[in-house]
Amino acid sequence: MADRVRVAVLISGRGTNMAALLYAAKREDCPYEIVLVAANDPEARGLTLAAAEGVPTFAQSHKGMERSEFDAILDREIRKAGADYVVLAGYMRILSDDFVGKWAGRLLNIHPSLLPKYPGLDTHRRAIDAGDTVSGCTVHLVTPALDEGPILGQTEVAILPGDTPEKLATRIRLAEHQLYPRVLEELVTRERDPDWIVAKVGELAMELPEVAAKSSHGSPGWRIATSKSGKFFAYVSIRHHGEDAISLLVKTSGPDEQAALIEAEPDIYYKPAYYGPSGWIAIRLDRPNVDWEHIANWLRKSWSFVAPKKLQPMAEFLG
Repeated sequence: MADRVRVAVLISGRGTNMAALLYAAKREDCPYEIVLVAANDPEARGLTLAAAEGVPTFAQSHKGMERSEFDAILDREIRKAGADYVVLAGYMRILSDDFVGKWAGRLLNIHPSLLPKYPGLDTHRRAIDAGDTVSGCTVHLVTPALDEGPILGQTEVAILPGDTPEKLATRIRLAEHQLYPRVLEELVTRERDPDWIVAKVGELAMELPEVAAKSSHGSPGWRIATSKSGKFFAYVSIRHHGEDAISLLVKTSGPDEQAALIEAEPDIYYKPAYYGPSGWIAIRLDRPNVDWEHIANWLRKSWSFVAPKKLQPMAEFLG
């Protein structure tokens, strides 16, 4: 499958969830590939499996190192591998806030409970002692707060009479191996889904003052809503005019800025077929690692180009 999303996996031990992700990636239509398995323990058994399956590995002990220093080494190796996402699969170290911030929205973890119940360790014993009849596992985005990131998927697992933590852990691990590859596939493909892209752009556009959503010539668009004839400042072009791209169209200051952007980053910017002669720029959105803060900045800038005088004082505030 062409243009697979590149994933790095961090482990500390056996790497059974890493193995589940790796074998799912062998499916011909899987949208991701494992490009690195890294461990904070050179003796982690999962490294042997990854190497045997032809996946590049990296290992270094964290002992005697500052957390930020070790995480900087990890970050360097992950970027060297060209990874778009980082997946924690039994990685038994808390990551530094700096590392988490660098991979915000692209850093996943799987936890053996139905979060928000039982964050942290000893989850199976805690669920059994509480008299719960159901436990399970959760895949979530990683944030600086431990096990509190947005939940992407969960699977429930029944707690049986007489269960021990070890027996429950075995069944939950089976559920993890099913859940993790599925959720990862959903996450890496959503940013190429036109509906998700339009919703994301719309969310950012509607944060600006006096904005209304309105389609134009079949394209979702956003305009200044102070009058019926309010000018458009953004569109999402979904493979229109023969272009093989899903892109945000926004106004630039003119042809010079448009040309400079395209020359500097031709993989991101291009001159749209219909709006290009008017100085608009197209920014590709159907690609990995879209910087949505960058997109929000472009929306604010384009809004300021078309906002009427009575709204212009807000442009300085927005910037």
